[in-house]
Parts: sequence; C-alpha cells; structure tokens
Amino acid sequence: MGLGGGLGSIFRYLTSVVVTKYFQTAFPLATFTANILGCLIIGLLLGLFERQQLTNPDLKFLFITGFCGGYTTFSAFASENINLFQSGNSLTAFLYIGTSILVSLFAVWLGLTLTKMY
Repeated sequence: MGLGGGLGSIFRYLTSVVVTKYFQTAFPLATFTANILGCLIIGLLLGLFERQQLTNPDLKFLFITGFCGGYTTFSAFASENINLFQSGNSLTAFLYIGTSILVSLFAVWLGLTLTKMY
C-alpha cells in the first residue's frame, strides 16, 4: 500500500504542475482535476477487479487504497474551500464543492460503466 500511495502522490504532484502551468484561475483546478481523475481511476479499477473476478486484497490495497488514496486530495479540497470562504469567495467555494461532488460521482459511474462495455 505504501508503494501505491507514494506513486499516487507523485502523480498528484505532476498533475498539479501540469494543470497549474497551463491554467491560471481562482478556481482550484489542479485539485479538482486530480479528484475527478482519481474517481475515474477508482471506478475503472473497481470495474476491472469485478470483471476479472480479482479478489486479491493486496492488489486492491496497492491500487485503490494506495495509489488512488495518494492521488486524490480531498484534504486539500477542504482546505481550499475554507480559504475561499475566508477570502470572501463564497460563490466560487460553493461552485467548487458542488461540481466536485457531482462530477466525481459521475466519473466513478463512468469508470464502472466503461469496464463493463469492453
């Protein structure tokens, strides 16, 4: 699990660097992107595990708990929302919260659905 978490954290950092390099906005797009991609990856992995009937708990810990846990950043999400509220950007905070939740749920569903199609 530690190896997966470490790799997830590295990929999270790289995602942040790339998104921040190309998109400068008040909206926390780097964290949003990592959370949505992480949810999609979790959905894909869960679907693949189910489809392939993989029941090895070590693989689930490595990829789902480890990698995806290291990659997604809901603690940063919470902190950024507090900062948005404290700086008077309540509308941006509510937009960020709402879209993160809705699009994350959709991404997990999409990942599960894609693995059932092929």
